[in-house]
Amino acid sequence: MGFSGCGAAAPPCVCPCAEAAAAPSTEVPSEEWAAQGDEADDVQRYAVPVTAEQPSKGPADALVTMVVFSDFQCPFCERLNPTVEQLMRAYPTQLRVVWRNLPLPFHPNAMPAAEAAMEAFAQRGDQGFWQMHDLLFEHQRDLTRETLDRLATQVGLDMARFQAAVDGHVHRDAIEADMALAEQIGAQGTPNSFLNGVQVTGAQPYESFAEVIDAELAHAQRLVRAGTPQGLVYAAVTRDGLTEAPRAPEVPEPEYRAPAQPDPAAVYRVPLDGRLPQRGPSNALVTVVVFSDFQCPFCSRVEPTFTRLLDTYGRDLRVVWMNNPLAFHQNALPAAIAAMEAFQQGGDEMFWALHGKLFENSNDLTRETIERLAQEVGLDMGQLRAALDQREHEQVILAQQALAVSLGAAGTPSSFINGRNLRGAQPYEAFVVVVEEELAKARALVARGTPRARVYAQTIRDGATTQQMLPAAGSGGRAGDESPDANPRVELPVPRSAPSRGPARATVVIQEVGDFQCPFCSRVQPTIAQLLQDYDGRVRLVWRDMPLPFHPNAHIAAQAAREVFRQGGNTAFWAYISLLFVNQQDLSRDMLERLAQEVTGVNMAQFRQALDTERHRAAVDADSAAVQAAGITGTPGFVINGEHVSGAVPYEQLAAAVERALAEADAR
Repeated sequence: MGFSGCGAAAPPCVCPCAEAAAAPSTEVPSEEWAAQGDEADDVQRYAVPVTAEQPSKGPADALVTMVVFSDFQCPFCERLNPTVEQLMRAYPTQLRVVWRNLPLPFHPNAMPAAEAAMEAFAQRGDQGFWQMHDLLFEHQRDLTRETLDRLATQVGLDMARFQAAVDGHVHRDAIEADMALAEQIGAQGTPNSFLNGVQVTGAQPYESFAEVIDAELAHAQRLVRAGTPQGLVYAAVTRDGLTEAPRAPEVPEPEYRAPAQPDPAAVYRVPLDGRLPQRGPSNALVTVVVFSDFQCPFCSRVEPTFTRLLDTYGRDLRVVWMNNPLAFHQNALPAAIAAMEAFQQGGDEMFWALHGKLFENSNDLTRETIERLAQEVGLDMGQLRAALDQREHEQVILAQQALAVSLGAAGTPSSFINGRNLRGAQPYEAFVVVVEEELAKARALVARGTPRARVYAQTIRDGATTQQMLPAAGSGGRAGDESPDANPRVELPVPRSAPSRGPARATVVIQEVGDFQCPFCSRVQPTIAQLLQDYDGRVRLVWRDMPLPFHPNAHIAAQAAREVFRQGGNTAFWAYISLLFVNQQDLSRDMLERLAQEVTGVNMAQFRQALDTERHRAAVDADSAAVQAAGITGTPGFVINGEHVSGAVPYEQLAAAVERALAEADAR
């Protein structure tokens, strides 16, 4: 955010303290030796001035200088302090830490605390400053004037001089000069660190800083070997650094290419092999085959619709059950086994009785609950326990699941009405439209002599066995007539500042392209979580935004997530987007704010201002444009070391792509 009234030309503080440690010379290094050994350095750096006027710790001639813009009232700045201490222990002679003030305007006590710290520096140099620094963060929740005076006494400051400096705002100009510098170079939030000019935002983990420090040490050591005096390394590496943040490029409005959509008119061959649970007569003119999951809340939601359809259409309609227990619903398969055992023991009547109770208890389908419900409907409990223990009926269930996937109905619920697919917990009216169309066709068949009992088989006889898509805009013929590479290679560079999970140097980088209102993006999250767990240490997940235009709240949700990331880094971001996906049916502004309040450390005033001003709109649009430029048009999408995998695919498909990437890396 900008800081009004803080000009870039604010005068620097002249500290009178003779105890302040001498800083290295800021003499600009000569062209002759500054260039020696400095092979192509394509790292973006900022020229952040360091003088004796800033508090510091560590050797003055350290090869790496870490300038930290910080705020004594910021919880993330407090969180960074142990990391800085760990870095100082790991690099005792190679790292210097320099403090610059960035008290944010929505932290009312941050400016007085900064003034108190700078007076400690004025009176007792670096030692006094860092002693006061530690005490201020220790009392971060109570930085009243009374507390500041008490802490100044603990540090041993001259209290008359201290109070005069704080009351008279002696150090305000120097602090505001730091703030103006921060704004000029794009250090808009706290903490914001520059390691030999390389920017690292937020309270990142130790490993993130160590990675940059190691790279900078190697670079600095090359300079020293080439003749650069060690005390002038910082001046050398930042000599040509940026003095202001680069202006964001003008991003043209991306040309939206709609993702391919399933053809609603397509008829699929959904065979009804063997005995299957059904409601309604076998010679019904319209057959609804539903692939469902007892732990799926949307499956539960659509059940009353099926009951209403049966009441409305009587003998002309039947509902046939098939199982699709999703992998991330750990109790769905045992529930399906129990239901199929009920069908085996007592036919349709016992199946639908247990079916209803399973959905009523879908949030608690433990083994104990399943057995209790089975007993209530009168199952032979010995046979049921044997079926659960021996995973009876599993092969039938998995075959039904495979059929659903082959037809493009991997999610639940998914219904086929005389072979026509209707996805999700659609309202009653949506089913009626398709049922009426199919009923008219069925009556015409009967009028031409087809027996009622043969209508379904006749209707699906020539049906498709793979998913049928509408043709893409501008193309001729049906989508899917071509046979493109299932997982093409794409060029999608990984942004340095994108939210991520997993080690920075992981062998495999998965870029997840998502939309917070997309139900398929929500559905694939447990799969991704399992993938990260199974490939822990070898995989890094990076988030990319592509809010689709027909999801009205997706863009503002993406902006909200970016603001949470800006304030709280990766930990806060992933916690927040988990909440977004859980609540994706209601991503209103009120809900976005309510969810942000559940994430530790999010400042709501700043969060609301970011949404009000659409602070992150350009960044979201730029991300979406980059993704679409790579040829990715739908969500979710995954780019796994350059291989594009599209859609909410099963775990096995993503894992196979990861294995290919690992094998390629091993071969190099």
